[in-house]
Amino acid sequence: MPRAIISPSVLASDFGQLTAECKRMIKGGAEWLHMDVMDGHFVPNITMGAPILACVSKGVPGIFMDCHMMVSEPDKWVDDVADAGGSLYCFHIEATSDPLSIIDHIHQRKMKAGVAISPDTPSTAITDEIGHAADMLLVMTVYPGRGGQKFIERCVPKVAELRARFPDKDIEVDGGVGPKTIDICAEAGSNVIVAGTAIFNAPEPEKVIALLKSTVDTAQAKAAAK
Repeated sequence: MPRAIISPSVLASDFGQLTAECKRMIKGGAEWLHMDVMDGHFVPNITMGAPILACVSKGVPGIFMDCHMMVSEPDKWVDDVADAGGSLYCFHIEATSDPLSIIDHIHQRKMKAGVAISPDTPSTAITDEIGHAADMLLVMTVYPGRGGQKFIERCVPKVAELRARFPDKDIEVDGGVGPKTIDICAEAGSNVIVAGTAIFNAPEPEKVIALLKSTVDTAQAKAAAK
């Protein structure tokens, strides 16, 4: 199984100090930064776009930006995000009828490709062909569009179903994940953990990052021993 990666969601950060907040997370042990891009169409909220990503990339050299594209035309923004320094481009399967061509476009631009599913979308929407073509699969454990929502436990079996089909794939969970909900996510097989308020609002974020990572490590060791 792929290793544990913690990706703090900047949606919970102080946007007025965005580069400093990203540096604070990296210093605290985060490998990726989860950048929530919302267009006001696919989801009702508007957050940031490529110009802000470009500023972060310039201000934090070497940052791995895990770009979660909550947009209604995912293919339209691939080039802009690549030019802005995006490392991973994760689009929603609900927003396209041709995910494979978008994955190809992302790979042509030298980014990793992620495919996300919302809470009401079954994991079977990610076919074997799509899953093998993508670099990462994202199971949303809240409805996309805003931070601070309550974790939806019924989404967790989708993680286990995807892990069974794709044992070596990065599988990410996003939404309401923190110290109280990490166990169930890790045991289901997720290895990339997105957490927003649980990390950014903590008095010692580095301790939360370490806890999330060690929980995934423990779950993986337990699974390997079976």
